[in-house]
Amino acid sequence: MRYRREFFRQLIHATGIVFVVLAGYLDTPSMIIISLGAAICGEIIFQLDRRFYIPFFSGILRGCRRDDTERGFIYYFIGMALTYSLFGSNLAVANASIIILTLGDSLSTIIGREYGKHPLPLKPDKSIEGSAAFLAAGFIGSLFFLEPVYAFTGALTGMLVEAYTPVEDNIVIPLATGVALMLYMGLHPL
Repeated sequence: MRYRREFFRQLIHATGIVFVVLAGYLDTPSMIIISLGAAICGEIIFQLDRRFYIPFFSGILRGCRRDDTERGFIYYFIGMALTYSLFGSNLAVANASIIILTLGDSLSTIIGREYGKHPLPLKPDKSIEGSAAFLAAGFIGSLFFLEPVYAFTGALTGMLVEAYTPVEDNIVIPLATGVALMLYMGLHPL
């Protein structure tokens, strides 16, 4: 694989699936607290790592980040906390939104970097192959929580947001996906 560092980074990103598993056992307020706690711990470790070598954590951080200022993993936890805050009353939507981010974003980067040959319209740094991987992974992952038509709607929304958002996608993908799912489910109940 040409992009070993990015591959490792995306594997770590995909481990966020653990939070979705935890949500099956904990209530929504607990998930919000755990997500915010993870974001705060992440920021503390990030700041300490800039000054000292921290066994285990520094190896992961220094091996994965794209540059010295990147905080994508912290934004991931913030996005998760916001998703549980806004959509926690419908845990299927919250979990599907997070799983779409977790699996879709990871696979789109891995596939897009390794096999992407066809750029997206208006976004030459993203590929059709990566977006297709996002759609497939997000759809399959969200089927654990949603009916197929809703799973596809969520995965398609997440894919479009990931491809075209100008802001931090770890926050925007689950929020936009949750909004789209709630609207679509309200307009088209099964």
